[in-house]
Amino acid sequence: MREYLILISHTATGYSAHCPDVDGCIATGASIAEVTSRMQEALQAHIEGMIEDGDPVPAPNTISAFVSVAAPASEAPTSAA
Repeated sequence: MREYLILISHTATGYSAHCPDVDGCIATGASIAEVTSRMQEALQAHIEGMIEDGDPVPAPNTISAFVSVAAPASEAPTSAA
């Protein structure tokens, strides 16, 4: 079993997800739980299709990290005077 990183974004209508390691594999859903479940199904189907077509299956390669940056001055809290 392989574990792939997926990236989830909030959209105007719910959520979308993609996998940086598997080009062209995306999913959408109304909630994070739904888009995660749909992305798992999409990855499974996509990888099975790659195997059937004789294409190499990419190894999970992407890692994640968070960095902190200062908020722009326009987002700084204002004091009530």
